[in-house]
Amino acid sequence: MTFDQKVVLPALRHSQDLGVNLQRGLSSQTDGEERIATILKDKFPLASKLKVTDISGGCGAMYEIHIESSEFKGKRTVQQHQLVNQALKEEIQSMHGLRIFTNIPK
Repeated sequence: MTFDQKVVLPALRHSQDLGVNLQRGLSSQTDGEERIATILKDKFPLASKLKVTDISGGCGAMYEIHIESSEFKGKRTVQQHQLVNQALKEEIQSMHGLRIFTNIPK
């Protein structure tokens, strides 16, 4: 095993364990992630947590959204997801898929 293999291979394994996207590295959000996050921030101004991740490898075909907002209080999960879907109605038309995770702050 060469020096590079001794250093790089364990680093690659470690980054995969941490869920690091090696294609994007540690770069900032993609344009699609930023656009979706902006829309959701406008629609849910009381959101205490928001994370938008392009899970399609950066092409914008599929996103995962984690959003926590007191605006979901008293609503069933399906209603919470419907609110997110409605907020992203235009963007969803060009997507292959969307994973939504909603929570209410404790």
